[in-house]
Amino acid sequence: MRLKHRLHEIIYEADTAAGKLFDVVLLILILASVVLVMLESVTFIDDTYHNQLDVAEWMVTILFSLEYALRIIVVKRPWKYIISFYGLVDLLSILPKYISLLVGGAQGLAVLRAIRLLRIFRVLKLTRYIGESNHLLIALRRSRPKILIFLFVVLVLCIILGSIMYLIEGDEGGFNSIPKSVYWCIVTMTTVGYGDIAPITALGQFVASIIMIVGYGIIAVRTGIIGVEIAQAKRVHSNTQACPYCMESRHLDKAEHCHKCGEKLNE
Repeated sequence: MRLKHRLHEIIYEADTAAGKLFDVVLLILILASVVLVMLESVTFIDDTYHNQLDVAEWMVTILFSLEYALRIIVVKRPWKYIISFYGLVDLLSILPKYISLLVGGAQGLAVLRAIRLLRIFRVLKLTRYIGESNHLLIALRRSRPKILIFLFVVLVLCIILGSIMYLIEGDEGGFNSIPKSVYWCIVTMTTVGYGDIAPITALGQFVASIIMIVGYGIIAVRTGIIGVEIAQAKRVHSNTQACPYCMESRHLDKAEHCHKCGEKLNE
């Protein structure tokens, strides 16, 4: 039990030197594995170094498999980890190489390992930013109704302006249907401007200019909505301590019990 407790601290937490070292090594392996997959996709490199790349990829896959097995062993409820987001990502990161034994080309799916780089926030021990990230999540939740209404208004505006441009420009300017005109309006209002459709009449160009100006205003509005909510969010201090029962990893400093399941946290 003491060994499992120690392994849990090393594998799931980044508050100790050993835990930080484990995550750093893990991230290096993840980056190396992604680079290997990318190199395998280059024809002349794969033709020259195929065997070496394959051996290196197998070594990385075996290490990830051992890590996945350890993560299952050290938790009190393995299925909580297996069906969790990171558990599924970890599983997907080792399956492609094994599947490649049966199905050719499946090793390309190994780029899914890049998702595991999300753990970089634990490795760098950016605990002072965890509260700020919670601020952002709280702000997004609070501003969701306002954002939805705002997006609905923007959609209605694009439909109206797109229909107007359809009447003004017609087929000669490439506005041969209302859906295509609405598409142009969305592209223009978001300041993307692909240039595949462009107004050719003076009136159409005038309306397009107004849409462009409105587009800049829209950016300011949605930024303001979220910014106000962030300013009002309360600060939360937390760490990387993970619950061995429910896998929850967001706990307040000096917390002794998990706020989600109530079980005692590892000391």
